[in-house]
Amino acid sequence: MKSRILIILFLTYLTTGNIFAQKGVIDKADKAYKDFGYIKTTEILLRLAEKGYESEELFQKLGDAFYFNSKMDEAVRWYGKLMNFSISVDPEYFFRYAQALKSVENYKESDKWMQKFYDAKSYDTRGQYFTKAVDYLTMIDGLSRDFKVYNLDINSEVSDFGTTFWGDKMIFASARDNGKIYKWNNQPFLQLYSATEKSFDSFEDAKIFQNNLNTKYHESSVAFTPDKKFMFFTRNNFFENKLKNDEEGTNRLSLFRARYNDADGTWVDVTPVHFNSNSYSVAHPTINADGTKLYFSSDMNRTIGLSDIFVTEISVDGTLGEPQNLGTKINTEGQDTFPFINAKGDLYFSSNGYPGLGGLDVYVVRGFENGNKGKESVPENLGKPINSPLDDFAYYENLETKEGFFSSNRKGGKGDDDIYTFIIPNCLQTLTGVVVEKKTHKNIPFATVILLDETGRELSKIKTNEEARFSIDLDCEKEYLVRGESNKYIADEKRIVTPNLKQDLKIILELEKEQQEIKVGDDLAKILDIPIIYFDFDKSDIRQDAALELQKIVEVLKQYPNMTIDVRSHTDSRGADAYNLTLSEKRNKSTKDFIVKKAQIDRGRITGKGYGETRLVNKCSNGVPCTEEEHQENRRSEFIITKM
Repeated sequence: MKSRILIILFLTYLTTGNIFAQKGVIDKADKAYKDFGYIKTTEILLRLAEKGYESEELFQKLGDAFYFNSKMDEAVRWYGKLMNFSISVDPEYFFRYAQALKSVENYKESDKWMQKFYDAKSYDTRGQYFTKAVDYLTMIDGLSRDFKVYNLDINSEVSDFGTTFWGDKMIFASARDNGKIYKWNNQPFLQLYSATEKSFDSFEDAKIFQNNLNTKYHESSVAFTPDKKFMFFTRNNFFENKLKNDEEGTNRLSLFRARYNDADGTWVDVTPVHFNSNSYSVAHPTINADGTKLYFSSDMNRTIGLSDIFVTEISVDGTLGEPQNLGTKINTEGQDTFPFINAKGDLYFSSNGYPGLGGLDVYVVRGFENGNKGKESVPENLGKPINSPLDDFAYYENLETKEGFFSSNRKGGKGDDDIYTFIIPNCLQTLTGVVVEKKTHKNIPFATVILLDETGRELSKIKTNEEARFSIDLDCEKEYLVRGESNKYIADEKRIVTPNLKQDLKIILELEKEQQEIKVGDDLAKILDIPIIYFDFDKSDIRQDAALELQKIVEVLKQYPNMTIDVRSHTDSRGADAYNLTLSEKRNKSTKDFIVKKAQIDRGRITGKGYGETRLVNKCSNGVPCTEEEHQENRRSEFIITKM
């Protein structure tokens, strides 16, 4: 049974199987606990900024701290400083700055930065929506894998396939007639039928669509122009009572056009399109929503595989332009056939050239006609239940009624090929995630997770459970912001775009501590995220970038006047041992002197010395081959709390 009708409708000489066919709150760190204290990152950064220290990281962190806490006037301030300070800002900050400006009703300035965002990331839909100045169209809910399909009650014991609508009439092809027998499958030749819809899965009164459209040979695959003036359909290469064959005696398929006669409601002036040929087939038309393009299948010259999908322009008088192959982004070396373009410009087609479940599978390229919003056009397998191990083809859907149809020769059908129907389900994706502390990856239970749309409008807010986990249902093919918040932490936000087919979506939100516990024995370098204190080569003077980092230590010592620390300076193993020890001692002295001077504290509060390469943290001793990253682990400065 497999592929018989598809063989009929494309390459009649092929064998079976070859077919055409945060809001967060920054808590003040004013409560002390016995033997413990807390460092408030934002306050420290603010004090640094107010003293005139500047860096891209400083302004980014301050801007983010206020942005994610919805303190947009302050976010505007620090993002503005960021924009004036750096010329290589991540474009994402253009977007955040624009959103912050909009929140304080500075729309003109916001537009300026949205334009910069678009210029930097023209492929990003957020910028595209802005430049077009219109609301984006909501993508069609995707098809899930758990809906039911129904075998139509009008299917016969022979072949019934292909679906389109003329008013309330479903037009399809069927071999149920008692006419001329097609020797290939010992069934009557296909004719065009119509049936009246009673409900989405029930049709009645199946009868010949119109006598003068049907001949004693095959007719199938109909498409109507949106203005209802013209129809295109597939027929054997038979015209004016002449059956035309190629040089080998094979009759091909051709594309015909008919005009609607308003006077009597009939289809007249049936004529072949100009690019038909005796030497190749043209079949299975579909027309886009505005009636400007007709897509079809053919094995004409310039095909990539056994059959390809082509497109041509449609004029207002129903004439067609020259065919253009859709190319390798769509077509394969196999069979690519039965195209359908929906009202949203999504291109569906059947193919055996991609990995599938077997036979022809139905694929879709989302947003094909609108360029997929700058994204790569990738055919997606619709999966079950649309596809099966056998042939699945002739997909059709009505987005207004949410009805879908396709044809298949899968097991359990009534005939060789049957028409199946389904209700297009509202596609939901389940996003699961966990909220953790960024450095330690320890779970943060009972954190707040906020769901926002792509513009930043809040949609919902939930709490994580005792295991810091959460689950949210999302619509398919939409862009969301997912934000994690918790007291004493700086929020984390991630942007996701949901796919059209149900998948396991997982996310980890990593929150940085806003208030961090400190106690005797802790290393302030780790708590304050201070990187290596860099010195110029063979020098022990404090560099400007290192001064900003050391100022963090100064602020902590001011906050805790009874705190003492031990400064430990280390080198890697490269170079002579004695030299490394001397260099580390010099650098240790420079570090201690800087802190004492800036903090204006008793020198007795700071001890320390240089250890050279005597306290390596890994294998990288003299002579052991190591990477630069491994050596860097040893080139470190430690600021160990010795008394609180």
